Amino acid sequence: MSASDSTPRIDDAPESAFRRGIRSYVLRQGRMSEAQQRAIDALYPQFGLAFRDTPIDASTIFNRHAPLVLEIGSGMGETTAAIAAARPDTDFIAIEVHLPGIGALLKHIATRGLTNVRVIRHDALAVLQTMIAADSLAGVHLYFPDPWPKKRHHKRRIVQPTFVDQVARKLAPNGYLHMATDWPPYAEHMLEVLRASPLLINTASDYAPRPVWRPLTKFEQRGLKLGHAVHDLVFKKIAAPQAARNAYV
Repeated sequence: MSASDSTPRIDDAPESAFRRGIRSYVLRQGRMSEAQQRAIDALYPQFGLAFRDTPIDASTIFNRHAPLVLEIGSGMGETTAAIAAARPDTDFIAIEVHLPGIGALLKHIATRGLTNVRVIRHDALAVLQTMIAADSLAGVHLYFPDPWPKKRHHKRRIVQPTFVDQVARKLAPNGYLHMATDWPPYAEHMLEVLRASPLLINTASDYAPRPVWRPLTKFEQRGLKLGHAVHDLVFKKIAAPQAARNAYV
């Protein structure tokens, strides 16, 4: 289904989706600027995708056959737009629930003249489960998810064995899962969960160097100046025996 098959509205994300079980996010609306609202009104019908309960056909959406990368939690869109601009031969679908962030990403899409980005306002787990076919993704990006630092909130962390298993099943062979966090305890948790997956293999001995195509965010730059460590994790989907799952290449 393409964005033109039916005109998506920004409220296409049903309220029921945001009440699903334990959420990994808090639905904060924030202050919407006039420019962000204008971008939503003018551009979401073109670059937004309506949630659906059947797998999408990316070649129809983007009018070409290209690798497809899913970004979970695109924030204010600077990183999404920069990566998409640097990788014009790859198509990107960004999932975000916060309206100001969607408006900001749409502004970046228009400013940069991007044609290889679409955005969905919906719960990421529901999108993964219903809209993404098995073995269809070249990559998945998850940058700086909420670490939920308090122990009683750890169950809210999106990186759990069930999430990683679902992502791995949607990745094509040799597709990658790239995560980044500036919260060391969460990085350790991520590494433990990823290493336990029988479908993924680490591309490093533990944490990976930041890929050149992942730009530093302003938030990240401030943290680095303060001495905060940032950890990248890059795992790839394998079709090898389970015994090899913790080896690295």
